[in-house]
Amino acid sequence: MLLRDQLFIGGVWVAPSASQTIDVFNAGNGERLGRVPLGDEKDIEAAVSAARSAFERWSGGSAEWRAGFLERISAGLKARADELARLIAQEVGMPLKLSARIQVGLPITNFANYARLVKEFSF
Repeated sequence: MLLRDQLFIGGVWVAPSASQTIDVFNAGNGERLGRVPLGDEKDIEAAVSAARSAFERWSGGSAEWRAGFLERISAGLKARADELARLIAQEVGMPLKLSARIQVGLPITNFANYARLVKEFSF
């Protein structure tokens, strides 16, 4: 079972403001897959603030710099593709083959394609 006790906000794992959690279940058999923190209003405000700060840096970055991030995201997803596909298939009750192609495969391809387009496009 996957147990998470922190939220990823602003590029770091942080303790949630509240102690409530959400159980995540296997859609196929009802077994508990894991437990994650339930963010509250303070956590949401922190995440929104972090996103606004990140957007300022992101929007001011060069196309090449942004493309590098997109390539790393694609590579990171690809490195964990099997693990992600299995977990998503269990959580949403989707066949593993479809989860691998749609829920994981499409984001890998999309991030890689946008990285390529950003490099090729004449701004």
